[in-house]
Amino acid sequence: MKKVSTVFYVSIAIMALLVIFGVSAPKTLESVTGAIQGFITDSFGWYYLIVVSLFVLVCLYLLVSPIGRIKLGKQEDKPEFSRSTWLAMLFSAGMGIGLVFWGTAEPISHYAISSPTGEVGTDQGLQDAMRFTFFHWGIHAWAIYGIVAMCLAYFTFRKGERALISATLKPILGKYADGVLGKIIDVIAVIATVIGVATTLGFGAVQINGGLSYLFDVPSNIVTQFIIILVVTVLFIVSALTGLGKGIKILSNANMILAFALFALMFILGPTLFTLNIFTDTIGKYLQTLVNMSFRIAPLNEEDRQWINGWTIFYWAWWIAWSPFVGIFIARVSKGRTIREFVIFVLMIPSLIGFLWFSVFGGSALTLERDGIAQLSKLATEESLFGVFANYPLATLMSILAIILVAIFFITSADSGTFVLGMMTTNGSQNPANSVKLVWGITLTVIALVLLYSGGLQALQNTMIIAALPFSVVMALMTASLLKDLNKEAKALGIGQIKKKKTS
Repeated sequence: MKKVSTVFYVSIAIMALLVIFGVSAPKTLESVTGAIQGFITDSFGWYYLIVVSLFVLVCLYLLVSPIGRIKLGKQEDKPEFSRSTWLAMLFSAGMGIGLVFWGTAEPISHYAISSPTGEVGTDQGLQDAMRFTFFHWGIHAWAIYGIVAMCLAYFTFRKGERALISATLKPILGKYADGVLGKIIDVIAVIATVIGVATTLGFGAVQINGGLSYLFDVPSNIVTQFIIILVVTVLFIVSALTGLGKGIKILSNANMILAFALFALMFILGPTLFTLNIFTDTIGKYLQTLVNMSFRIAPLNEEDRQWINGWTIFYWAWWIAWSPFVGIFIARVSKGRTIREFVIFVLMIPSLIGFLWFSVFGGSALTLERDGIAQLSKLATEESLFGVFANYPLATLMSILAIILVAIFFITSADSGTFVLGMMTTNGSQNPANSVKLVWGITLTVIALVLLYSGGLQALQNTMIIAALPFSVVMALMTASLLKDLNKEAKALGIGQIKKKKTS
């Protein structure tokens, strides 16, 4: 294969070792990853909370700062995609399967199974359930994506660097960014990406299986999930080989139309007034308690601490593991936007869409559980959404729409993943060869299958948290590098200096 880098061969070798380990000793892989994951969440939970909060603060600073006028590209560069298509593409890549998978399951879990504040099954518990769901899917998640995407877009399109994680660190590392250290950083990013995307593919397969099982009594087991992954693999590889402007663009727009149709049906058929009230109330409580939730580590309460480890730390690790993939993809489609516009569309609008989604689907689920109409908390996580639909009109239609939506999100995530992994392992090529994308498509599929085989969802979650830790350090360095170069650029352009002259 032409133009592949050393990063490609090293990354493939590491992934091959993981596959061999997972196939030959699945129980050992599960226990080893579980032990490492437990150590990380216990020992580094405080670190995750602090570093992710810093990413949020940096994004908000760039939103209000005069630096926000700087373009992610040359001054004459124009955006390649319309705002609606741009939003659809970044949203499909960034949150897709997760929103559908956890849309009802997370609020129900917080309300009826394990409350973040210990108020299980109460009205206060219901409010807390929605507030913490907003927290996990709000601006913190998108700030993680936004930092990586902004760094890559700025250094690639404005500074002319290659589209590599290591290239964003040149203001700090200098010539070492092109050497062995840079290659190590790129390998870490590739491994985090593979694990993050493979984990999400595993979630998608499990939920499609859950829907088929709930609707048509299809067996819910590893064999069915293997078949689902293999079928979708063929579809996403076909899409990936058609290129960014065709396959991913078409599927992303189809995603948004389907998601809106499902959202509108649930909004109309579900408890509409309760949805509007819970959305408004939770927005207020989310904003009021944002700082407290951001740094909540519960050092004196073991039960609360375990909840934080299992949910908040898991989510921060998930977003970090996904950030090289989503970040590179968002950067690729964001050329020509200003930093301020970028922050609004990558941080604020997707968060608001997510809040609306959880209010509609989570609110409908909570109403059924609270009023004793359905015991959704007794269902498997992947069946929760379909259990909600069963209690409203047009249940079968909505369930089939949801399965199609998950399948298309599945395809766009894997499709985008192969494209990004191709870029990362061909020295930042903006259009990686089909042969490289094909190799990564197959690799993603095999890793997802191995992780499911070795321990199901728990093995997926363990591996992702482990992969995220080293890349979080890289992200912190990227943030420092971006701020250093942006301040230098601002001085060169005279941005933010007019007011100083007036006050002198």
